[in-house]
Amino acid sequence: MARTWLSVTVELLGGRGEELWPWPGRIFAVGPAHTFMDLADAINDAFARWDRSHLSMFTLADGRVITDEETGAEMAGSAHGPIIAPLDIAAAKVARTVEPGAEFQFTFDLGDAWMHRCVVGEVKVDPLEVLGLRPDNPLPYWGWGSIPDQYGRRWATDDGESRVPGKPSRPHPMLLHAWPEQGQVPGLDLSGLRAAIAAADAARFLEAVTGRHVDDALQQVGAGIPMALQQKRQETGPVALSVINRLTWRDGPGDRVLAEDLLAGLRREPLTGRVVPVDLDMLSTVLEGEPGLSTGGYLDLRTGQVYDESATDPMVVGEGTAIDVAEEPERWLRLNCTGSRNGWQDMAAFAERQHDEGLRERLERAIEGKGAFFRFRDLVHGENLTDQWYVFSADRQMGRAREFLADHGIRVG
Repeated sequence: MARTWLSVTVELLGGRGEELWPWPGRIFAVGPAHTFMDLADAINDAFARWDRSHLSMFTLADGRVITDEETGAEMAGSAHGPIIAPLDIAAAKVARTVEPGAEFQFTFDLGDAWMHRCVVGEVKVDPLEVLGLRPDNPLPYWGWGSIPDQYGRRWATDDGESRVPGKPSRPHPMLLHAWPEQGQVPGLDLSGLRAAIAAADAARFLEAVTGRHVDDALQQVGAGIPMALQQKRQETGPVALSVINRLTWRDGPGDRVLAEDLLAGLRREPLTGRVVPVDLDMLSTVLEGEPGLSTGGYLDLRTGQVYDESATDPMVVGEGTAIDVAEEPERWLRLNCTGSRNGWQDMAAFAERQHDEGLRERLERAIEGKGAFFRFRDLVHGENLTDQWYVFSADRQMGRAREFLADHGIRVG
């Protein structure tokens, strides 16, 4: 088929800390065999760049980056944004990666940050019609602006007589580092993540975290990394490094402990302390049970099993079933319930992190005085924040449970 080429409009938004207006632009014909490196070279040619000793990078609307292998490896270990599996700029094909109508970003020279907005046309083009040939590389067939333009155009529809368009009231979101928007990056499917970990399925685990915002679930993501490293070390390595950096930057309860353990896994070193296969969800439930209902319990240091206080009472669990702590005291670690203090601190932290000032104030008022837990939960439900709160609070509880174990010389195996 002749009409297999994409039409890609590229506008230069600014660079070196300054916005350009009008935005100069070019429209490129891009063939099915052309890589993002081919497109980067064509863009730099069209914008008259003679010094190419700088890095180039594309950013897709779903947060994925396309750059050289070395830069991609460094970015995979960064402490911000979603977990990213970078694409190789020299290998990834444009036509196989973006679809008609897609918007993506091109940045040349990561220091001066010459930033471009790229939009794929809805209609594919025939290179013989628009160019008169089939070029080996992407080629511009229309352009405007002063860097430079063959016909002196300064914007897309410049006819030499009309007035210069007015400057937008605010810069493009790319220039404000507000693109892609938070909503464009898929959220973490926590149930899918936990199912992948429970099934010891590294492929499903990596699929669950790649391209997702995970910063509120680092303890839960970190729980699956040792398994994934065993099965798919090469693919999991950049994810593990990214999570380690994020844990160090976040520095919440248990984050440093988990970061140390993951780093040991990357280095193939044994964990420090006594390794016990503990279910952190169960442990945190006993440590931070419902106020007035939980009195604590015990951890079996041999099996990792967690028991609440009732497991020691034959009247509750039955004769012969109750655990006898006194018989092997060195086998058991006492778990004392911490009550509601940590839970209140979690609510305060969740309220503080809200960007909406009005919502933040409502949450802060809800946790004042008696009945704070009920008011907070009602408000979270009414504001459709239930899932966000569950991920946030569960992660902090798991972190505290991990920290509790580390304080007793125990690491989760």
